[in-house]
Parts: sequence; C-alpha cells; structure tokens
Amino acid sequence: MAAISLRRKGPTEFQRASDGSMTLIEHIRELRNRLFKASLALLAGLIVGYLLADFVYGILKQPYCAQFTVPCDQVKFLQLGAADGFLLKLKLSLWIGLIVASPVWLYQLWAFIAPGLHRHERKYAYFFVALAAPLFMAGAVLAYFVVAKGLHFLLQSGVTGVEQQLEVTRYISFVTNMLLIFGVAFEFPLIVLMLNFVGVASAKRLLSWWRVAVFVFFLFSAVVTPTPDPFGMTALGACLSLLYFGAVGIAFVNDRRRGRGKEIYAGLDDDQISQLEDDREPVGAGAPVEPIGPVAAPLPIDRRFDDDIT
Repeated sequence: MAAISLRRKGPTEFQRASDGSMTLIEHIRELRNRLFKASLALLAGLIVGYLLADFVYGILKQPYCAQFTVPCDQVKFLQLGAADGFLLKLKLSLWIGLIVASPVWLYQLWAFIAPGLHRHERKYAYFFVALAAPLFMAGAVLAYFVVAKGLHFLLQSGVTGVEQQLEVTRYISFVTNMLLIFGVAFEFPLIVLMLNFVGVASAKRLLSWWRVAVFVFFLFSAVVTPTPDPFGMTALGACLSLLYFGAVGIAFVNDRRRGRGKEIYAGLDDDQISQLEDDREPVGAGAPVEPIGPVAAPLPIDRRFDDDIT
C-alpha cells in the first residue's frame, strides 16, 4: 500500500487578508477578480431581465390601468420617440438584472470588505443585512399601493377635464422613483439600531426623541414624495414612525441584555447633585519632623585629568 502524503493547506485568502499578510498587489488582484465575477453576474442578470422586462412592465402598468374601466391590454400610453420603447425595455432589464444578480455582487463586495472588520463588527453586519432586504421590499410594496392612490388623486384633481394619456417613460420613471424612495426610507430604523448597538444612544434617549422623530418623518415624507396627495405622505410618515418605535423596542432589549442603565449614576439627571456619604474620620497629628543637619563640605576636585586649556 502506497503511502499517502497529506499536504497541509495554507491559509485562505480571507485569513491572509484578515491578518494583514497580503501585499498591496495581491489586494488589487483580488479586487480585480471580484469585480470580474460581479460583472459576469450583472451580465447574466441583464439577460434574464431582458426576458422578464415585458412581465415587469405589465406589473408596473397595473396602477395606471386601475384608473380605467376597460381591460388593461386596451389601456395605451403615449410614446414620443421612436426608440423610447426599446430604451425603456433596456432600463427595466438593468433594474431587474441588478436585483437578480444582487446575491452575487453583494457577496463579492462583502468578501472584499469583511476581512478588514472585527468579529463583532461582522456579526452586526450580518444582522443589518438580514434586516435591510425585507425592509426595502416592504417599502417598495407600500409604494406600489401608494402609486395607485396618488394617480387617482392626480388624474381626478386636474382642471383640464379631458381624457388623459400619460407618456410611458415618464410614468415608469415616476413608479420606479417611488419604489426607490420608499425602499430607501424604510432603511432608517437600521440607523437607529446602529446608534444603539455601538453605544452612542441608549433606548431611553431614543424614546425621548420620539416627538422630533415623528415630525422629521412627516416632513421628510412631504418633501421626497413626488405626488402632492396627502395619502402617500401620510402612509410613508406613519410607517416610518411605527418602524422607529419598533427599533426603539429592539434597543430596549439590547440594553437589557448588556446591562445598560444599571450604572451607579444612571438614575441621576445631568444637573442633579449626587449624594455623597458623610463618613468623615478625624485626622490625627502627624509624626514630628526630624531636624535638618548641616551639609558636609564637598570633596576636593581631582584635576589631573582635565584637558589643558590654551
């Protein structure tokens, strides 16, 4: 039986990047490889998105079709340019490709950044990423229903009184902007949790800011919502407020787990004087100081080795 020699595997690229043993050229080479893999994933996602563009276009068209009594296939948009339809399909393909290929390019981005983080920082990153995707999807779903109400308000509140036909590229941009704005806005609770997890703000302090937070949420909703109807602003502001209180609840659980708020001076206000214990002990007389004696005369200096000064 031939002897089988087992070769000990060396450290992985992740381990070498974590301990700092990789050279600058190796880091650049790793970045190039990960960008290449992410580009291939985006190219594959773009092809899949081109095949699904018609299906997604039908979904985005539904809020506009809901404003009419005829079937959706009979509702037509206005197209001003000859290439607008093709460019719109490419735009939808790019959006779909980014979503389809997101697991690959997000992993490549994470694999390049993660070695520079500590273990607890990576644990927090996993937690935030696990919450970011559902929150973004929830915001996009809310925006999809807000678009239908917003279109009804805009189309019925005009003064022209004529049958309206929307331009297709502007309508799709309007819908996608709403989806993006609502999705990004729903990520705000993660910032609140990050402030609590890193110890910048406690749960009690975050709860004391709820009036300012609710005002800022509704002000933000009034500014970023592209429709002037009150339904979209109210829906976004109310959802952000609920998410804020949910994040504060998670912050209370985190503070209790870490034992925050039990410090010796946690119950005192900033301007309150702490009660000092009055356990004074009498100070006795000190030991007598010995008298200072005379200083002895210095020894004569031996100048045999001094250099001659000319």
